[in-house]
Amino acid sequence: MSVVDGLPFSEDKKQYIVDVLDPILEEMVSDVLTSMPQVPIDFMIKWLRKRSGLPAAGTGSGETLRAKNKALKEELDRAHGVMTEVVTTLKNDNEAKKEESDEDGDDDECDEIPEAFKKSEESLGRARQSVSAEAYGQWNQKKAFTPPNYPKNDGQKARLQQTLQKCFMFAALEQKEMEIILMAMKETPFKAAEQVIKEGENGDYLFVIEKGQLDCMKGDTVVKVVQEGDVFGELALLYNCPRAADVVAKDECVCWRLDRDTFNNIVKEASVKQRERYDKFLKSVTILANIGDYERSQICDALKGETFAKGAVIVKQDEPGDKFYIVEEGSLYAEKNSEKVMDYKAGDYFGELALLKNQPRAASVIVGSENAKVLSMSRSAFIKMLGPLSDLLSQKSYS
Repeated sequence: MSVVDGLPFSEDKKQYIVDVLDPILEEMVSDVLTSMPQVPIDFMIKWLRKRSGLPAAGTGSGETLRAKNKALKEELDRAHGVMTEVVTTLKNDNEAKKEESDEDGDDDECDEIPEAFKKSEESLGRARQSVSAEAYGQWNQKKAFTPPNYPKNDGQKARLQQTLQKCFMFAALEQKEMEIILMAMKETPFKAAEQVIKEGENGDYLFVIEKGQLDCMKGDTVVKVVQEGDVFGELALLYNCPRAADVVAKDECVCWRLDRDTFNNIVKEASVKQRERYDKFLKSVTILANIGDYERSQICDALKGETFAKGAVIVKQDEPGDKFYIVEEGSLYAEKNSEKVMDYKAGDYFGELALLKNQPRAASVIVGSENAKVLSMSRSAFIKMLGPLSDLLSQKSYS
């Protein structure tokens, strides 16, 4: 079945997507995700220049370069527009189908497609299919699924959960989902110098490190060292691709192994649902309602959900502050010198003044409802993503 089957386009446009657009986009996405540049747009513009044979920026007349740069940006916008239209169309189609059937498709999020995957058409077969299918919403269809269950004592479960909580990939899990993951992971020890992953092989597991360090190697070169709390081996699960590098234990290690099906059905699905929920919620936050989709998606990735019971003190007056908060559910109030000075409801935010002005908390913030959910953001993420909004954020009297 072709990845364009079912798309609401004419046959000539479908053929154009398969023969012309898809190969170019795959190649560009592969290079972007391999390099992971800080400014993706600039990287893609340079990539398009090189791909089309145009001179690099900084050569030729200023007017000519500006004109070419404008044309390249317009071309990139058009390509992005096509992909957005395709994804939007399929999303609407999937929502319509959901009314008729309980089965639904998952969305994938790509982190990296290593250059090493470009070996041959045969070795690329599955990788190309996964990229194309992700782009058109047909990759990773939901199927009947029963997670494995490896019995663990309370000590093992507590130790594993403590390790998982350090990893962003598992941050979106509710407690019920976390319990499934805890039972589905298998403890796997490795001896020093033991090879855990071999480059080029198919991979059906990712690993979370509880103890020890491992080297990620390309040939004889160590390209990355992973340690306690880190995850490795996830690329093969995300893209259905061969392993991108060798991984060798530096010393005695204890890892927890998670299989592909459990990862896709529990972890990835929870992450997608969380992102969609955060994105929808942030549009209702006045200060963030008019920012761009890309900026909002970055904020979604930086947020962490926290739940508090009635009476809990989320921030305490005069203490240092290292987080910014947005109220997702429930009600809270600010108290300064034992006097109530402000109320907070869903969509309100607090904690910004201590970060913007690098000063102690001006007031305590306490949960007033039976329970409250807040979304928190670290100091570094706040300064990077919301710093430009500092004038608006600092107009409040308390935080």
